Amino acid sequence: MSVMGMQEPAAAPRFAATLLPIMGVVFVAFLVIGVAMPVLPLHVHNGLGLGTFVVGLVAGSQFAASLVTRPWAGHFSDSRGAKRGVVIGLLAATVAGLLYLLSLGFTTAPLTSVAILLLGRGVLGGAESFIITAAVSWGLALAEASSTGKVIAWVGSAMFAAFAIGAPTGAALYAAYGFAAIAIATASAPLLTLLLVAQIPAVGQVQHARFSFAKVLGAVWVPGLGSALGSVGFGAVTTFVALLFAYRGWANGWLAYTAYAVAFILARLFFSHVADVIGGARVALVCTLIEVIGQALIWLAVRPEMALAGAALTGFGFSLVYPGFGVEAVRRVPVQSRGLAMGAYTAFLDLAQGLASPALGLIATGAKLNLVFLASALTVLCAALVAWWLMSYPANVEGPLQ
Repeated sequence: MSVMGMQEPAAAPRFAATLLPIMGVVFVAFLVIGVAMPVLPLHVHNGLGLGTFVVGLVAGSQFAASLVTRPWAGHFSDSRGAKRGVVIGLLAATVAGLLYLLSLGFTTAPLTSVAILLLGRGVLGGAESFIITAAVSWGLALAEASSTGKVIAWVGSAMFAAFAIGAPTGAALYAAYGFAAIAIATASAPLLTLLLVAQIPAVGQVQHARFSFAKVLGAVWVPGLGSALGSVGFGAVTTFVALLFAYRGWANGWLAYTAYAVAFILARLFFSHVADVIGGARVALVCTLIEVIGQALIWLAVRPEMALAGAALTGFGFSLVYPGFGVEAVRRVPVQSRGLAMGAYTAFLDLAQGLASPALGLIATGAKLNLVFLASALTVLCAALVAWWLMSYPANVEGPLQ
């Protein structure tokens, strides 16, 4: 233990062994989000008979709730410990699954059913906020300072591995047993994950003074804006690509989710260290441009193979956008506020998803569905401008709040 009450950072050779248990928790926890991704739009649109705007609203409500709870999650992780934050998140995810089940009792009244579903999505958003904010803070506390980008990338890889496996699993469960199976999986998986959390040692809290959320937000808003703009391609794929496949009469729309997630994971597996070596802004610039190309391919797709290639390029590009801008954000705050910094930084992503999904839904209404991906490509292009600005005006390595 150090003088600050924290465990000493893990040595480089022990990085994987240190982080794998935390990644396991994130993986299992995010299965509950992954299984719903390909089927939630179909349940709302086909099962309940509601329009694309409501589809976007249901999808975006999770991100909106995450946005509201990020400051709380960050403060809690810094002051009460990351392990407790993960536990609270898992319990909240179980409640979300129970609300999913409750919504099925009102399918004859679609508006009532979707209102309960929205509540469940909101609770799940809060759960996601606590789980991922606390998990990243946990990893940063255990790893060396020179591995910031790698921690963010690896923990995120566990999340998207869950999406990759959850997408086909969710599609199969929905086809065989309906949305009830998704609800049961959402309620039960987090409870099982608590058994894994119990085996991981807690990390002591830093006892130094912390800064307010507003002050931390002021330090990280530029990289946060870049991450927000760069995440719109992710939102377009997760919310509307299954509908695009159905609209075009292409089978196995879930393959787009898997292609996205597999490319995402491979990029992080081989390039997660690059942001720590050459700088987060440079990595973010290159990867946003790759993501733009992926979105353009989906927009122009005339065959499912083109859409799958576009989804894969989007996943590869976005893979290092979040850790790239994240490295820039963490460099701007002192160590005792890293949890709050990650909460503030990720809040920009939540804001983008909470606004972008309904907005893209409006674009899809009364227009060709593929125009959603043109709009998202143009938005992601703006993230490249933010990355260029960060390259031109780098942060003080010690952080402006020090």
